[in-house]
Amino acid sequence: MSLTAEDLDVLHLGSGPSVMLVHGSVVKAERTWRHQLALAEHWSLCLPNRPGFGTSPALPRGDFELEAPLIAELLGEGAHLVGHSYGAVIALYAAALRPDAVRSLTISEPGCLRLAAGDPQVDGQIAGGEYLFQRASTFAPLEFLRAFRGGVGSTHDTPGALTGELLHGVRLLMRERPPWEADPPLDTLRTAAFPKLVISGGHSPVFEAVCDVLAARLGAERAVIEGRGHTIPATGPAYNARLQAFLAKCEPE
Repeated sequence: MSLTAEDLDVLHLGSGPSVMLVHGSVVKAERTWRHQLALAEHWSLCLPNRPGFGTSPALPRGDFELEAPLIAELLGEGAHLVGHSYGAVIALYAAALRPDAVRSLTISEPGCLRLAAGDPQVDGQIAGGEYLFQRASTFAPLEFLRAFRGGVGSTHDTPGALTGELLHGVRLLMRERPPWEADPPLDTLRTAAFPKLVISGGHSPVFEAVCDVLAARLGAERAVIEGRGHTIPATGPAYNARLQAFLAKCEPE
């Protein structure tokens, strides 16, 4: 199935410089970025729902390389690009497709774990993830979600039974292309003129290693925001303050 950016369900809020927020797996944009909606007081927010989320048509499977061109197209004449988790992987690819349309790039805990391959803990997490995804059809959705969230360190509440949008999101996750297969074009991104920021949650040596390698290879600023594990945007004021300070610094005087 071929999708264009026009097919996506996109929420627009606020006024001011444009900021696009790209969500990750399981939950849609409004859930991932619920604490960032307050930023619409000073920024023009664009929250696309990835294929299969909200009313966006689904792809046969979520795939960072297939979704990146949609996000790149939505950048329009230019925007600050922010991605979390799987959305951060997509944002890396999208920024490389249209670097001239990116005012800045902020990513938190992308799942491109192979960037830090060779670290025993990273290699172990990749092996565990491959075991889970290769056997996805043998798991009930609730079992799969609990294993997945435990692996990444998510602090989202997981109910005792899955229904509605959460069940739908887990079914999308179970057939998603694993993010550790990603090999984002970091050399292209490093030479791009826009500023970069890499954020981790201070909860996982695996994600700390990945974010350290990524920041070094991008020449990016590096930040740690603790308190909600992998679910960094849910720190609310702490995340918003760091993001706003970075975005404001990237805006022309």
